[in-house]
Amino acid sequence: MSSVTKKTWFWILQFLGWSIVSGLNIWGKLISRTELSKLYIYLEGFGFLLTGIIATLIVRLYLKKRISFDKFQTQEIKTIFFALLIGSATLWFLLLFFSYLFYYLVNTKLPKLSNLQHVSTILNSVIYILFWMLFYLSIKISIQFRKNRIDRLELEASLKESQLNILIGQVNPHFMFNSLNNIRGLMLEDIDKSREMITRLSEILRYSLTKNNQDKINISQELEMVENYIELNKIQFDERLIFSKNIDNSLLNVEIPPMIIQMLIENAVKHGISNLTKGGEIALHIYKKTNLLTIEVINSGKLVTNNQSTKVGLQNIKKRLYLTYGEQAKFSLSEKENKVIAMIKIPLHE
Repeated sequence: MSSVTKKTWFWILQFLGWSIVSGLNIWGKLISRTELSKLYIYLEGFGFLLTGIIATLIVRLYLKKRISFDKFQTQEIKTIFFALLIGSATLWFLLLFFSYLFYYLVNTKLPKLSNLQHVSTILNSVIYILFWMLFYLSIKISIQFRKNRIDRLELEASLKESQLNILIGQVNPHFMFNSLNNIRGLMLEDIDKSREMITRLSEILRYSLTKNNQDKINISQELEMVENYIELNKIQFDERLIFSKNIDNSLLNVEIPPMIIQMLIENAVKHGISNLTKGGEIALHIYKKTNLLTIEVINSGKLVTNNQSTKVGLQNIKKRLYLTYGEQAKFSLSEKENKVIAMIKIPLHE
């Protein structure tokens, strides 16, 4: 459902709901033996319709700014209670204002309302806003529940797709074949080193298969994958590839979506180092800043985003982050002084 469609439905339900309540109020006063003129009753009904819409719009704006519909905690309950007070007070005030205004316009004098009428108006205001909020919140929670379910299914599909991408080489179509060919050549020079590289390659394959059904893994596990990937590429690039890392060890147990760091490193190798005759450097930094887990990959080279495979890889990262963290996670790619900087920021929950 698009945002335009949701807005349209909101206004349809607003006008329909308050029109029905206002109409019933008019009908009730018309059939009762009241000394009020019909003109005043109709004007009061219009004022009731306008008042209801204004008061609930204020409540809606307050809730949208202060409440998170994907989780309900003590703070959300307090916010709902304050929204009820704000909406009820607004509705009560506007009802009195329009009542006095229209009565004066029709009768050229102000009405005399008893204490019972004031109390009745206050109670009715609370009841109207309470029922409106229950209806509004039930719809919002239902939509959020459906969205969470869809996001969950998309995340599971994305995880499977990412694992498949590693196996069929979507991020780097020649990686597996190059690794096997490089290992075969290495066997003529260093058997022990070849065995180590075969082990690393098998670890990459095992990782991609065993993490298939996991939403998140520890950073330490992801770093093992990165080390294996770097070592396999060093067979081909040798001294042309310089890799360094600076990791805050206190963050090693923090969980992140699998293959996120590996995809950044692979993108840096494929679109950075491999295009440089003399090779270059890749630096991985993982640190905490203002309660955000920051993952930074810096590589030598120029920023090129018109390559289709680059776009696929970047979209994959953005999609995985959004499905896992929503708008809270950020991904950026920039160039500074012949260095490409890829940065991921993920909220840390204490």
